Amino acid sequence: MTIAFYLFVFVFGLVVGSFLNCLIYRLEKKESFLKGRSYCPYCKHILGWKDLIPLFSFLFLKRKCRYCHKKISWQYPLVEIATGLLFVLILNFSAFGEPALGWQNLLTTCFLFVISCFLLIIFVYDLKHFIIPNKIIYPAILIALIYRLVTIYDLRFTIYEFLYPFLAAFGAAAFFLIIILISKGKWMGVGDVKLAFFMGLLLSFPNILVALFLSFLIGAIVGVGLVLTKKKTFKSEVPFGPFLVTGTFIALFWGKNIIQWYLDIFI
Repeated sequence: MTIAFYLFVFVFGLVVGSFLNCLIYRLEKKESFLKGRSYCPYCKHILGWKDLIPLFSFLFLKRKCRYCHKKISWQYPLVEIATGLLFVLILNFSAFGEPALGWQNLLTTCFLFVISCFLLIIFVYDLKHFIIPNKIIYPAILIALIYRLVTIYDLRFTIYEFLYPFLAAFGAAAFFLIIILISKGKWMGVGDVKLAFFMGLLLSFPNILVALFLSFLIGAIVGVGLVLTKKKTFKSEVPFGPFLVTGTFIALFWGKNIIQWYLDIFI
């Protein structure tokens, strides 16, 4: 694949990321993302096409609304860049860490494009509002389930490989449910159980173990850092969804390499 094609995919990701920002905002406001034009969240002025160019409008406007001059959140360019980079990564890797080349992996590539969008929405929304919306997690689970059911007809997979995602999904969800029952809902939320189920369907076994381990490890490191910098206390509530999403992306792209590295060192 040429550099020009990668650049095209990255720009396409920027455009999709811009749409995700709109969806996140309207999801919070309970507005339809299919109707109405984009507007400034502060002055409500309808935005023109010059205000909606992904990333570049943010830079050219110097992070200010053209009309009311209020600061534009860094969320907008970061989500756009993250989407573009993820699309480029997905172009190189299938769900199982293989190069995503050829028509045989077109379904997987498109599936991962869609799934990455759901994960980014969950990351941002949970980080901002401490909740994983059902309007996002349920469609994500449904799409992952359909993908797994479709792949049963792929002769490259054995029946055991087909069952692994479902065992991983129920196992991960049960693990989080046990944590909720033990802590009486103080450590985890029901949204985390649903997200864990989705992660299992997406990653299968053993990648789900990598994702969960990294989620707790990164969460612990960030949590200790927040306490040491006095931005949080040990009693403060911190959303766990962003860590689960981060662990999912790492396991999705490099899970097999991490497992092999671990086996080479310790076994």
